[in-house]
Amino acid sequence: MDPVTLLTSQLVKINSSDPGAYEGTIGDFVTKWLRVNAPTATIEQDAVLPQRYNIRAVLPGKIAHPALVYICHLDTVVLGSDWQKSTPLAGKINAERLYGRGACDMKSGLACALSAFAAIAKQVAAGKQLMRNLVLIATVDEEDYMRGVEQAIATNWVTATDWVLDGEPTNGQIRMAHKGRTWLKLTTQGITAHASTPEKGIDAVAALAATITKARDAIAALPTHTKLGRSTITFGLIKGGYRPYVVPDHAQVWIDLRLVPPLNTQQVLTIFEQIVATTKQQYPGLNVELTIDGDRPPIEENLASPLLLNLKKAITAVTNTTAQVGVFTGYTDTAVIAGQLNNHNCLSYGPGNLELAHKPDEYVDLADIARCYQVLLKLAEQNLTA
Repeated sequence: MDPVTLLTSQLVKINSSDPGAYEGTIGDFVTKWLRVNAPTATIEQDAVLPQRYNIRAVLPGKIAHPALVYICHLDTVVLGSDWQKSTPLAGKINAERLYGRGACDMKSGLACALSAFAAIAKQVAAGKQLMRNLVLIATVDEEDYMRGVEQAIATNWVTATDWVLDGEPTNGQIRMAHKGRTWLKLTTQGITAHASTPEKGIDAVAALAATITKARDAIAALPTHTKLGRSTITFGLIKGGYRPYVVPDHAQVWIDLRLVPPLNTQQVLTIFEQIVATTKQQYPGLNVELTIDGDRPPIEENLASPLLLNLKKAITAVTNTTAQVGVFTGYTDTAVIAGQLNNHNCLSYGPGNLELAHKPDEYVDLADIARCYQVLLKLAEQNLTA
């Protein structure tokens, strides 16, 4: 087993599920690994939540910014069930694929970034110089509220001018543009009554159903973006009611919206407020509460990005093919950086198939690990001088 694949396997075997075991153990492992394999780097930790901390390693160059930043998250989604070809923490190879939770999302990407960083550290120790800082950041909480990357921004670990690359699974492409991600919670409050006399109550569940039906139709009617496609809406969790024979007086729905430009959260709120007003006319006396639980703006691609141009060169040098630029259907640490700092040099490129992330029997192809490691190393070597 080659060193990068071995490191991937070691990382997969560490439970860093979120929610679950969280990132304490894997954070300790990564910190120790960096101290052994990149001893000349400045390595620091920054607590984000109890027993959950970000890690940053820095190799200084002639200039500090723009730095070349590799950023990867330490956590995974829950381990899950229904695994057939492996177990969640196996980290074993079968038919040139490495299986386990986080194999593609994104412990193989983390292994590639760590290994490339360590290889550059050795070259620097041997006498070469970096034109600009090379930085590796490992974050917590990416699979939840992304508080790790938000703290990395707040503490200036990453800036608006830096070149930032994450190792998320990208199916062999470079991913740059992102749909926005808005989370809403909608609560309807009615009046309970016996089901035999429903006219004496206000049915909160029925009112909620009417509201989300109108919302689905309204989002479906919005314009399509040429690159990112349509805005989408998902009603991920609904709660309400007591028993079948009682008119429910309370209901809630948690809503996930993936928005494309020029749509933003404030415009969506206006749409929902209009829909809520109509629902309240249908159900006199109904109270409705609408709150924002997450607000991430859409990110458009910047084809003039110097990081993009350099990454394309590295990919061509390693694979002898022309790099393709696509969109990322999810939301990443780099998207948070792009959105909050207006940084137009934020990209995703890593091993694995995005459609396998979060699923049972998650795996990464060994060839993908080898390719991405070589690309990340080549990209970092462009930053070296004699």
